Amino acid sequence: MQSHARSGQARPLCPAPFSADFYAPYSAAAQTVLAAICRARQALVQASGEDLYALTYRLKTPSSISGKLLARGLPVTEAAAAAALHDVAGIRAVLGSVAQVYRFADLLESCLPLCDRRDYILEPKESGYRSLHLVFSIPAPDGGTRTPVEVQLRTAPMDIWASIEHQLVYKPWSDPAALPGAML
Repeated sequence: MQSHARSGQARPLCPAPFSADFYAPYSAAAQTVLAAICRARQALVQASGEDLYALTYRLKTPSSISGKLLARGLPVTEAAAAAALHDVAGIRAVLGSVAQVYRFADLLESCLPLCDRRDYILEPKESGYRSLHLVFSIPAPDGGTRTPVEVQLRTAPMDIWASIEHQLVYKPWSDPAALPGAML
């Protein structure tokens, strides 16, 4: 077993399998949110001439899901992941200013069902991390189960800091003396 960097919890070397059936609703829900982001982007550009700097999308890896579940003391199962994690599908948009972040959030919240909002811009984490996290609850095409998709909105400087923090917290260096040179 290797150690999970953040929590000290053991993480299996071979992560539990998460099936294509597990990922399918997250992928579909993320596509719905991406379509809404494209519409919101068009509205932002038309209204202000401002545009997104960057847009990224990912589905959390089985290893990352397993590590997060273990860190929370939960079993590494699809059911536990579906019940406990709201960021299996994640989208990040980088904008030009804090005002743009909030304008863009308003546009998204007007067309997607919001289930959680965490404002780390107004209340940064101790590490200095800042971002606006929105979790949208996207219904399945048949109107059944809802699937969460996390959208992170931030400025370019916030994105740089988040990348550095992620490296330091989640990707520990085996030789701390090499850290400054390795990050340049």
